[in-house]
Amino acid sequence: MKTQELNSGMLLQTSGSFWEACTLHAAVRLDVFTWVGNQYISSDSIAEKLGGNTRGVIMLLDALTAMGMLEKKDGKYANTALASAFLSKDSPRYIGHIIKHHSHLVESWSRLDVAVTSGKPVRKRASLHDDEWRESFLLGMFNLAMNLAPVIVPQIDLSNRRHLMDLGGGPGTYAIQFCQKNPKLKATVYDLPTTRSFAEKTIETFGLTDRIDFMEIDYLEENIEGVYDVAWLSHILHGEGPEDCRNIIKKTVSALEPGGMILIHDFILNESMDGPLFPALFSLNMLLGTPNGQSYSDQQITDMLAEAGVADIRRIFFESPNDSGIIEGIV
Repeated sequence: MKTQELNSGMLLQTSGSFWEACTLHAAVRLDVFTWVGNQYISSDSIAEKLGGNTRGVIMLLDALTAMGMLEKKDGKYANTALASAFLSKDSPRYIGHIIKHHSHLVESWSRLDVAVTSGKPVRKRASLHDDEWRESFLLGMFNLAMNLAPVIVPQIDLSNRRHLMDLGGGPGTYAIQFCQKNPKLKATVYDLPTTRSFAEKTIETFGLTDRIDFMEIDYLEENIEGVYDVAWLSHILHGEGPEDCRNIIKKTVSALEPGGMILIHDFILNESMDGPLFPALFSLNMLLGTPNGQSYSDQQITDMLAEAGVADIRRIFFESPNDSGIIEGIV
């Protein structure tokens, strides 16, 4: 690009993009979109429902309108189709919990320079023991999985499998979706004790308590009990360093019977580790919050699986909003 063609606009837009993010975070935390609904409503009525200052509320509503999330007509506001689908609690596709989780990450991201310089996390993992933080994280994972699982599950044939291990399965969303798709399948969700109550409640909601159980485990420190013919590891490797990832995979493989299938779902980088964008940024998120976590490339994960004795390794591609992918192998 010639010097005279250079323009700082893109840099300034990127630098100030957190303004839009924080506007969305505030609106979700205030539950604006649920209150507004699909009928045009006055700013005074919205301010009254929110218990907020009218001047501040109007500024927020106008900014959300400029961002394409609200529509404004004769001084009244209504949700756009996008907001109705994903930002109102009245919608089954609601993703507000993960947006709240993102808002909790803002403080640590503002200190990225400190983490890069020190090579150490600036966000404490103890945050998971904070009720609000944990709720937004677990419900956020549930929301994302509920939107993505219908895309993923049909890609994987488990019709001849009997018992699924969902390691680090949180609320058990994928175990639920796999069991719904495969009537002969049972599942065991493994996760920390702090997750049990939410997982069991979610499993009960879907009427699957007779087919899905929950086992408490710290999979870094403890071995996996039982024998399974398929294992699902969704978004757990990125939280750990390479050595712990190898150990997790080896423990998983040791609990699989011959011919068992292992499936790893994660944000997967290209071989040069510099794309796609979301997995590359997510590596920084792991730098901020974990001692050794990172995104891994397809080859790195494949090598870990091969080292554990897994064969017939292949990548399953699907349309994902955040460049996640699945790597499958057979023991």
